[in-house]
Amino acid sequence: MESESESGAAADTPPLETLSFHGDEEIIEVVELDPGPPDPADDLAQEMEDVDFEEEEEEEEGNEEGWVLEPQEGVVGSMEGPDDSEVTFALHSASVFCVSLDPKTNTLAVTGGEDDKAFVWRLSDGELLFECAGHKDSVTCAGFSHDSSLVATGDMSGLLKVWQVDTKEEVWSFEAGDLEWMEWHPRAPVLLAGTADGNTWMWKVPNGDCKTFQGPNCPATCGRVLPDGKRAVVGYEDGTIRIWDLKQGSPIHVLKGTEGHQGPLTCVATNQDGSLILTGSVDCQAKLVSATTGKVVGVFRPETVASQPSVGEGEESESNSVESLGFCSVMPLAAVGYLDGTLAIYDLSTQTLRHQCQHQSGIVQLLWEAGAAVLYTCSLDGVVRLWDARTGRLLTDYRGHTAEILDFALSKDASLVVTTSGDHKAKVFCVQRPDR
Repeated sequence: MESESESGAAADTPPLETLSFHGDEEIIEVVELDPGPPDPADDLAQEMEDVDFEEEEEEEEGNEEGWVLEPQEGVVGSMEGPDDSEVTFALHSASVFCVSLDPKTNTLAVTGGEDDKAFVWRLSDGELLFECAGHKDSVTCAGFSHDSSLVATGDMSGLLKVWQVDTKEEVWSFEAGDLEWMEWHPRAPVLLAGTADGNTWMWKVPNGDCKTFQGPNCPATCGRVLPDGKRAVVGYEDGTIRIWDLKQGSPIHVLKGTEGHQGPLTCVATNQDGSLILTGSVDCQAKLVSATTGKVVGVFRPETVASQPSVGEGEESESNSVESLGFCSVMPLAAVGYLDGTLAIYDLSTQTLRHQCQHQSGIVQLLWEAGAAVLYTCSLDGVVRLWDARTGRLLTDYRGHTAEILDFALSKDASLVVTTSGDHKAKVFCVQRPDR
């Protein structure tokens, strides 16, 4: 394994002029990275056998039982103000922890909350399609399968349920250990989840064929299926990272010690072709890993980010961590969001900091717009912000929540942002950008 100093880590602070993001006229010329040879075609779906599901019937628009609400009245909170949202979904009775959009049509959302409930509802008007009933703990994970035919929900106790969207019927359930994360396979009706006992589970749904990938004796805190559908990267509480062969059930690469993180992993992302992996941790480092070799090829540290003193008192900066990260699909850029409110945008070609964008409070999640160098962030101040990653400029922001945003999702055409919050609401915002 290469050491951090030998792996091209972004350890040196760039000149201050390259860190400036307020009206900087000098923009670095970015050269596209060589994506390398394409990965082999995915055969996992065939290996686990195909399962056919009827496609959900297209939902009709214009339901008169309108859920389009005016700005909330009588809501008391420090973030009370204008409501930029178009639709508010208000059936949850406690904090709403997670949201996902159906990938096929982007017309449906599923949300899960602290009220032990999950709902599938329509984005256009907030119309409830059905409740995913039966959970007895907070629903922290929810998502649609690759073809939108199935929707899965998972609660903190480890109870997972899958529903067929068009019939609204439960078709599968399983009780695993305490749930850390859950994700559908990108091409097959296969569900993966990580649990507090260190296992990563993989089920074929609905027949329940199961494989387990045993990690260290500590929680599997985050995971992601690589785009080729044949591998998954999983991060653990002890700071180790494993890249698993899903067919063989064995680890291809294990990163630990100095190659791994010095604290629990919080998030993981892959670039579009699956050649690069980015991992984040409470140790405040983001590591760039080659998915092919398993080698660390870059390390982004908060010292590199901070060209000015950290926000808050010393105790707050000590508790800083990487909360979210991701790759741009059209330029060799990566973004890292920190709990102290710092958004760092890095140039992968040079592994230098390109822009630093400060938020008023901690970043919860970031998402890149597909096909554009535009970045979306949601934060603990209840605001969604859009950033131009080329210039570091704030394009616009959207407000309406009266508590922190806990999760958000972006439609494929980037016309809608759907948020969930501690104010018990989910909201739909229409994105309007003057540059398109």
